[in-house]
Amino acid sequence: MRLKNKVIIVTGSGGGIGEGIAKRLAAEGAQVIVNDIQPALGEKVTAEIVAAGGQASFVPADVTKSEQVQALVNAAVKQFGRLDVMVNNAGWTHRNRPALEVTEDEFDRCYAVNMKSIYLSTIHATPVFRQLGGGSFINIASTAGVRPRPGLSWYNGSKGAVITTSKSLAAELGPDNIRVNCINPVFNPDTGLSAEFAGGPVDEARRAKFLATIPLGRFSTALDVANAALYLASDEAAFISGVCIEVDGARCV
Repeated sequence: MRLKNKVIIVTGSGGGIGEGIAKRLAAEGAQVIVNDIQPALGEKVTAEIVAAGGQASFVPADVTKSEQVQALVNAAVKQFGRLDVMVNNAGWTHRNRPALEVTEDEFDRCYAVNMKSIYLSTIHATPVFRQLGGGSFINIASTAGVRPRPGLSWYNGSKGAVITTSKSLAAELGPDNIRVNCINPVFNPDTGLSAEFAGGPVDEARRAKFLATIPLGRFSTALDVANAALYLASDEAAFISGVCIEVDGARCV
């Protein structure tokens, strides 16, 4: 059990990559707080973790609202007595289309979910980590922040901001024994936002076109990303901070 007794929050874990992360960490002994804005999804994942023999509880929260993120952190500490890792997985994108066609509301939501959520989790979890002598943030960014492509300009920018901010926080919070790292997944056609990323249904033609850009010849899976999160959350990564692990089959090379 590589994460025995570690208390870990995973935001946006009612499905997709977040669900995969929550289940993988729980399988390695973590006490997981499943979070999602949709209670039915979060409760389902929590029940599945418990049924598999893991420890989990569900706390609903909108990660763009300060008071709700504070309540999420407080709930973890109240139930388990501590918080060791904060996985900021919740994300959103505008639909793939020309930059000038993205509305201001879409832009605001993209930056609120992808970037403001990092700000809020840092503001509210860092004091807890300091009291406990350390902690770890794992921020799920994207290969889009490293190798952007047309049609997702504002999303690309939000993920680039996550990457740069994470590196800055790693330097700033390091003296408090707080590690900050990123994971950059490549496109996964089976997530709930895949049609938004692709600009339409992910048909065979779109799949083939994008797959041709990945040297290892397949798409990423939730388990691929979860395995990277497991490493970063574990004591094996105790001296790893300020890095971005690209889970991309060499897409960004």
